[in-house]
Amino acid sequence: MEILSALFIEGIETRQVAGPSTRIDITGVQFSAVAAGPPPVTIEPHLCVIVYCPPDSRDNSVLEVVYRRGDEQLARNVQPLQVEPGKFNYRLVRAELTFDDYGTVEAHCRIDLGPVIVVPFTLLPPAS
Repeated sequence: MEILSALFIEGIETRQVAGPSTRIDITGVQFSAVAAGPPPVTIEPHLCVIVYCPPDSRDNSVLEVVYRRGDEQLARNVQPLQVEPGKFNYRLVRAELTFDDYGTVEAHCRIDLGPVIVVPFTLLPPAS
């Protein structure tokens, strides 16, 4: 299996179209957000990881997402993946992240012990 995309999002919906085929509608792709107030602030952004299982691959793997600030591990999520060979699927990963100051957290995503995809998320000061 392989990761095709990993994005912080606001919403996701799937729908069937002719074929049969499925569409994934993703809304609110974001790499930053404005804090609701001064730090410390806890947020729970949704990370959407889209995966593909090639036709000649096994259908079971493990998705691991580690949230880091520099060398510090803030949260970790590990979940099983089952995707039919030749098909696509997605997983939503939600972590509770506490920011003691404004700045960036990186989600390090990988399947099994494969390559890591890094997705940054930055907390910005409240808008004035």
